[in-house]
Amino acid sequence: MKQITSIQNPHIKSLVQLQEKAKARKQSGTFLIEGKREISIAIKGGYEIETLLFLPELCSETEAHQLSENAELIEINKEVYQKLAYRDTTEGILAIAKTKSLRLSDLELSENPLILVAEAPEKPGNIGALLRTADAANLDAVIIANPKSDLYNPNIVRSSVGCLFTNQIATGTTAEIIAFLKERKINFYCATLQNSTSYHTQDYTTPTALVVGTEATGLTAAWREEATHNIIIPMQGEIDSMNVSVAAAILIFEAKRQRGF
Repeated sequence: MKQITSIQNPHIKSLVQLQEKAKARKQSGTFLIEGKREISIAIKGGYEIETLLFLPELCSETEAHQLSENAELIEINKEVYQKLAYRDTTEGILAIAKTKSLRLSDLELSENPLILVAEAPEKPGNIGALLRTADAANLDAVIIANPKSDLYNPNIVRSSVGCLFTNQIATGTTAEIIAFLKERKINFYCATLQNSTSYHTQDYTTPTALVVGTEATGLTAAWREEATHNIIIPMQGEIDSMNVSVAAAILIFEAKRQRGF
Protein backbone atom coordinates (compact mmCIF):
# COMPACT_ATOMS: atom_id res chain seq x y z
CA MET A 1 0.00 0.00 0.00
CA LYS A 2 1.23 3.48 -0.87
CA GLN A 3 2.47 5.75 1.92
CA ILE A 4 3.10 9.49 1.77
CA THR A 5 4.96 11.26 4.57
CA SER A 6 6.05 14.56 3.01
CA ILE A 7 4.02 17.68 2.32
CA GLN A 8 6.44 18.32 -0.56
CA ASN A 9 5.18 15.20 -2.34
CA PRO A 10 3.81 16.23 -5.79
CA HIS A 11 0.56 14.35 -5.19
CA ILE A 12 -0.02 16.19 -1.91
CA LYS A 13 0.76 19.52 -3.59
CA SER A 14 -1.88 18.74 -6.22
CA LEU A 15 -4.42 17.96 -3.48
CA VAL A 16 -3.68 21.30 -1.78
CA GLN A 17 -4.54 22.91 -5.12
CA LEU A 18 -7.84 20.98 -5.12
CA GLN A 19 -8.65 22.49 -1.75
CA GLU A 20 -7.68 26.02 -2.72
CA LYS A 21 -8.39 26.47 -6.43
CA ALA A 22 -11.69 26.10 -8.28
CA LYS A 23 -9.70 25.90 -11.52
CA ALA A 24 -7.85 22.81 -10.26
CA ARG A 25 -11.14 21.12 -9.32
CA LYS A 26 -12.66 21.94 -12.70
CA GLN A 27 -9.65 20.72 -14.67
CA SER A 28 -9.34 17.44 -12.76
CA GLY A 29 -13.05 16.83 -12.22
CA THR A 30 -12.28 15.92 -8.61
CA PHE A 31 -12.54 17.44 -5.14
CA LEU A 32 -11.73 16.55 -1.54
CA ILE A 33 -14.12 15.35 1.16
CA GLU A 34 -13.23 15.18 4.85
CA GLY A 35 -14.67 12.84 7.46
CA LYS A 36 -16.28 9.41 7.62
CA ARG A 37 -19.84 10.74 7.77
CA GLU A 38 -19.45 13.05 4.79
CA ILE A 39 -17.67 10.39 2.73
CA SER A 40 -20.38 7.83 3.55
CA ILE A 41 -23.12 10.29 2.55
CA ALA A 42 -21.29 11.07 -0.70
CA ILE A 43 -21.05 7.38 -1.57
CA LYS A 44 -24.74 6.90 -0.77
CA GLY A 45 -25.44 9.90 -3.03
CA GLY A 46 -23.73 8.20 -5.97
CA TYR A 47 -20.38 9.98 -5.86
CA GLU A 48 -17.41 7.94 -7.07
CA ILE A 49 -14.49 7.83 -4.64
CA GLU A 50 -11.12 7.47 -6.34
CA THR A 51 -8.76 7.54 -3.35
CA LEU A 52 -8.91 7.47 0.44
CA LEU A 53 -6.09 9.02 2.45
CA PHE A 54 -6.03 7.94 6.08
CA LEU A 55 -4.07 8.77 9.21
CA PRO A 56 -3.61 5.42 11.00
CA GLU A 57 -3.59 6.99 14.48
CA LEU A 58 -7.21 8.10 13.92
CA CYS A 59 -8.53 5.77 11.21
CA SER A 60 -7.36 2.22 10.59
CA GLU A 61 -6.76 0.68 7.18
CA THR A 62 -9.72 -1.64 7.83
CA GLU A 63 -12.04 1.31 8.58
CA ALA A 64 -10.91 3.08 5.43
CA HIS A 65 -11.43 -0.03 3.33
CA GLN A 66 -14.93 -0.48 4.76
CA LEU A 67 -15.91 2.99 3.57
CA SER A 68 -15.07 2.22 -0.06
CA GLU A 69 -13.79 -1.16 -1.18
CA ASN A 70 -12.89 0.06 -4.66
CA ALA A 71 -10.90 3.18 -3.75
CA GLU A 72 -7.14 3.31 -3.68
CA LEU A 73 -5.83 3.57 -0.10
CA ILE A 74 -2.94 5.85 0.82
CA GLU A 75 -1.52 6.00 4.33
CA ILE A 76 -0.43 9.49 5.38
CA ASN A 77 1.24 10.94 8.46
CA LYS A 78 0.06 13.71 10.78
CA GLU A 79 1.96 16.46 8.95
CA VAL A 80 0.36 15.58 5.60
CA TYR A 81 -3.07 15.19 7.19
CA GLN A 82 -2.89 18.60 8.84
CA LYS A 83 -1.80 20.15 5.54
CA LEU A 84 -4.89 18.81 3.76
CA ALA A 85 -7.59 18.82 6.43
CA TYR A 86 -9.69 21.90 7.13
CA ARG A 87 -10.97 20.53 10.43
CA ASP A 88 -9.37 18.77 13.38
CA THR A 89 -12.41 16.55 13.93
CA THR A 90 -12.63 14.68 10.62
CA GLU A 91 -11.53 11.33 12.05
CA GLY A 92 -8.29 11.09 10.13
CA ILE A 93 -9.65 10.38 6.69
CA LEU A 94 -10.05 12.28 3.42
CA ALA A 95 -11.38 11.20 0.05
CA ILE A 96 -10.68 12.27 -3.51
CA ALA A 97 -14.07 12.13 -5.25
CA LYS A 98 -15.25 12.79 -8.78
CA THR A 99 -17.51 15.78 -9.30
CA LYS A 100 -20.96 15.31 -10.81
CA SER A 101 -22.63 17.01 -13.74
CA LEU A 102 -24.47 20.18 -12.78
CA ARG A 103 -26.41 20.46 -16.05
CA LEU A 104 -30.10 21.32 -15.90
CA SER A 105 -30.81 18.59 -18.46
CA ASP A 106 -29.52 15.94 -16.05
CA LEU A 107 -32.07 16.70 -13.32
CA GLU A 108 -34.57 13.91 -12.71
CA LEU A 109 -37.77 15.50 -11.43
CA SER A 110 -40.96 13.96 -10.06
CA GLU A 111 -44.35 14.58 -11.67
CA ASN A 112 -45.09 17.30 -9.13
CA PRO A 113 -41.71 18.77 -8.26
CA LEU A 114 -40.83 21.28 -5.56
CA ILE A 115 -37.60 23.09 -6.40
CA LEU A 116 -35.49 25.79 -4.77
CA VAL A 117 -33.75 28.32 -7.02
CA ALA A 118 -31.15 30.65 -5.55
CA GLU A 119 -29.76 33.45 -7.69
CA ALA A 120 -26.07 34.31 -7.26
CA PRO A 121 -25.59 33.28 -3.62
CA GLU A 122 -22.07 34.31 -2.60
CA LYS A 123 -21.42 33.11 0.93
CA PRO A 124 -20.51 29.40 1.28
CA GLY A 125 -22.27 29.34 4.64
CA ASN A 126 -25.54 30.49 3.06
CA ILE A 127 -25.24 27.93 0.26
CA GLY A 128 -24.57 25.20 2.80
CA ALA A 129 -27.59 26.27 4.85
CA LEU A 130 -29.80 26.30 1.73
CA LEU A 131 -28.69 22.76 0.91
CA ARG A 132 -29.37 21.60 4.48
CA THR A 133 -32.89 23.06 4.31
CA ALA A 134 -33.47 21.45 0.91
CA ASP A 135 -32.42 18.09 2.32
CA ALA A 136 -34.66 18.52 5.37
CA ALA A 137 -37.62 19.16 3.08
CA ASN A 138 -36.60 16.46 0.59
CA LEU A 139 -36.86 18.84 -2.35
CA ASP A 140 -36.62 17.55 -5.90
CA ALA A 141 -33.70 19.82 -6.73
CA VAL A 142 -31.70 22.91 -5.88
CA ILE A 143 -30.76 25.14 -8.81
CA ILE A 144 -28.14 27.86 -8.53
CA ALA A 145 -28.53 30.71 -11.01
CA ASN A 146 -25.42 32.66 -12.03
CA PRO A 147 -23.24 30.92 -9.41
CA LYS A 148 -20.54 33.02 -7.78
CA SER A 149 -18.84 30.09 -6.06
CA ASP A 150 -17.69 26.66 -7.16
CA LEU A 151 -20.09 24.26 -5.46
CA TYR A 152 -17.23 21.88 -4.63
CA ASN A 153 -15.48 24.59 -2.64
CA PRO A 154 -14.42 22.94 0.66
CA ASN A 155 -16.27 25.62 2.63
CA ILE A 156 -19.52 24.67 0.91
CA VAL A 157 -18.84 20.95 1.35
CA ARG A 158 -18.24 21.58 5.04
CA SER A 159 -21.10 24.00 5.71
CA SER A 160 -23.62 21.76 3.98
CA VAL A 161 -22.75 18.95 6.44
CA GLY A 162 -22.92 16.43 3.60
CA CYS A 163 -26.12 17.83 2.06
CA LEU A 164 -24.18 18.78 -1.07
CA PHE A 165 -24.34 15.04 -1.73
CA THR A 166 -27.97 14.38 -0.81
CA ASN A 167 -29.57 16.96 -3.11
CA GLN A 168 -29.93 17.02 -6.87
CA ILE A 169 -28.12 20.21 -7.87
CA ALA A 170 -27.84 22.08 -11.14
CA THR A 171 -26.50 25.45 -12.23
CA GLY A 172 -27.24 27.77 -15.13
CA THR A 173 -27.85 31.35 -16.12
CA THR A 174 -31.04 33.08 -15.07
CA ALA A 175 -32.28 32.95 -18.68
CA GLU A 176 -31.51 29.23 -18.98
CA ILE A 177 -33.29 28.39 -15.74
CA ILE A 178 -36.39 30.44 -16.55
CA ALA A 179 -36.59 28.68 -19.92
CA PHE A 180 -36.12 25.30 -18.19
CA LEU A 181 -38.97 25.98 -15.74
CA LYS A 182 -41.33 27.28 -18.41
CA GLU A 183 -40.64 24.36 -20.73
CA ARG A 184 -41.59 21.96 -17.94
CA LYS A 185 -44.62 24.04 -16.91
CA ILE A 186 -43.25 24.64 -13.43
CA ASN A 187 -44.71 27.73 -11.75
CA PHE A 188 -42.09 29.89 -10.10
CA TYR A 189 -42.65 32.25 -7.19
CA CYS A 190 -40.04 34.94 -6.62
CA ALA A 191 -39.29 36.35 -3.20
CA THR A 192 -38.94 40.09 -3.74
CA LEU A 193 -40.03 43.40 -2.25
CA GLN A 194 -41.44 44.77 -5.51
CA ASN A 195 -45.05 44.19 -6.59
CA SER A 196 -45.46 41.25 -4.23
CA THR A 197 -48.25 39.49 -2.39
CA SER A 198 -47.90 37.65 0.89
CA TYR A 199 -46.27 34.25 0.40
CA HIS A 200 -48.98 32.33 2.27
CA THR A 201 -51.71 33.37 -0.20
CA GLN A 202 -50.27 31.36 -3.10
CA ASP A 203 -50.88 27.74 -4.07
CA TYR A 204 -47.72 25.62 -4.11
CA THR A 205 -49.41 22.24 -4.55
CA THR A 206 -48.71 22.12 -8.30
CA PRO A 207 -45.20 21.92 -9.86
CA THR A 208 -43.40 24.76 -8.10
CA ALA A 209 -40.07 26.52 -7.89
CA LEU A 210 -39.36 28.96 -5.08
CA VAL A 211 -36.82 31.59 -6.06
CA VAL A 212 -34.65 33.62 -3.68
CA GLY A 213 -31.97 36.24 -4.31
CA THR A 214 -29.16 37.80 -2.32
CA GLU A 215 -29.84 39.80 0.81
CA ALA A 216 -27.92 42.79 -0.59
CA THR A 217 -29.53 43.19 -4.03
CA GLY A 218 -32.42 40.72 -4.21
CA LEU A 219 -33.48 39.11 -7.48
CA THR A 220 -32.69 40.57 -10.88
CA ALA A 221 -35.46 42.09 -12.98
CA ALA A 222 -35.72 39.03 -15.25
CA TRP A 223 -37.03 36.92 -12.38
CA ARG A 224 -39.45 39.56 -11.14
CA GLU A 225 -40.86 40.16 -14.63
CA GLU A 226 -41.24 36.50 -15.59
CA ALA A 227 -42.50 35.15 -12.26
CA THR A 228 -45.81 33.33 -11.91
CA HIS A 229 -46.20 35.55 -8.84
CA ASN A 230 -43.86 37.71 -6.79
CA ILE A 231 -44.15 36.91 -3.11
CA ILE A 232 -43.05 38.51 0.12
CA ILE A 233 -42.65 37.43 3.74
CA PRO A 234 -44.35 40.15 5.83
CA MET A 235 -41.80 41.87 8.05
CA GLN A 236 -42.98 43.38 11.32
CA GLY A 237 -39.73 44.77 12.68
CA GLU A 238 -37.45 47.60 11.61
CA ILE A 239 -35.55 45.83 8.81
CA ASP A 240 -36.91 44.74 5.42
CA SER A 241 -34.92 41.57 4.81
CA MET A 242 -33.68 38.43 6.52
CA ASN A 243 -30.98 35.84 5.90
CA VAL A 244 -31.60 34.13 2.56
CA SER A 245 -31.49 30.64 4.03
CA VAL A 246 -34.05 31.59 6.70
CA ALA A 247 -36.34 33.13 4.10
CA ALA A 248 -36.01 30.07 1.87
CA ALA A 249 -36.87 27.78 4.79
CA ILE A 250 -40.06 29.74 5.53
CA LEU A 251 -41.21 29.49 1.91
CA ILE A 252 -40.21 25.84 1.49
CA PHE A 253 -42.03 24.64 4.57
CA GLU A 254 -45.16 26.60 3.70
CA ALA A 255 -45.13 24.68 0.40
CA LYS A 256 -44.54 21.41 2.28
CA ARG A 257 -47.42 22.26 4.65
CA GLN A 258 -49.75 22.81 1.72
CA ARG A 259 -48.65 19.49 0.28
CA GLY A 260 -49.35 17.68 3.55
CA PHE A 261 -45.66 17.23 4.31
